[in-house]
Amino acid sequence: MPERDDVLILAYHAVSDTWPAALAVSEADLRRQLRSLVHDGYRGATLSEALASGAGEKLLVTSFDDAYGSVLERALPVLQELGLPGTVFVPTDWPGRTPMTWPGIEQWVGGPHEAEMRCLSWDELSRLVDLGWEVGSHTCSHPHLTMLGDEALRRELLDSRLVCEERLGRPCPTIAYPYGDHDDRVIAAAGEAGYRWACALPDRTLPVHDLRLSRVGVYRDESWLRFRAKVSPLVRRVRATGMVEPLVRRLRRA
Repeated sequence: MPERDDVLILAYHAVSDTWPAALAVSEADLRRQLRSLVHDGYRGATLSEALASGAGEKLLVTSFDDAYGSVLERALPVLQELGLPGTVFVPTDWPGRTPMTWPGIEQWVGGPHEAEMRCLSWDELSRLVDLGWEVGSHTCSHPHLTMLGDEALRRELLDSRLVCEERLGRPCPTIAYPYGDHDDRVIAAAGEAGYRWACALPDRTLPVHDLRLSRVGVYRDESWLRFRAKVSPLVRRVRATGMVEPLVRRLRRA
């Protein structure tokens, strides 16, 4: 799929006013950010809907990695208020379990915010699907895929898709790579595992591909100006050329 300015894919994780993790945006920030994009003329769509559509209409995909309980408890009311569907990527070993734990969030285990690390149950994920949301794979266990051997890589990709389809009763054509970690071998394996689209995070040194879709990551305490710059079609178009980072480095050396 070529770069399309009319499809904006946001990557969130948890929603919490009290959890100070970088991946947990406040409810007020989530509402303000999404409301501004609706005001800009974006229409909400799930990932599959947006990518299957023709070019022209401004489409907003609001995605959430890891399937935190706060997606249902706090994000869903905000998105419903704004008339937006969401897309959730679930690590299929974890539904209904507390706490989820892997490198990057394990430091919160045993502390006062451990309850925030609850994974949605399959019943809760089914409820989101019934409300028009999409549930995609986030692998089985949330590993760094580039560090796995071929058989473990195949299992993480294929088994998670099959579990999603079995538990939710519908095809699962989408996946988000944990940590955005991927390479050409991972992309090839994702295609062999039956995925049509895969989400990463920004990497402007690599060409856009249906199995390497760039998203705009949104994090806690992000300034309003920074958020608006990140979602700007002009900024995204310039970033896609790979020229922003070299320019910033030259300016820092000047």
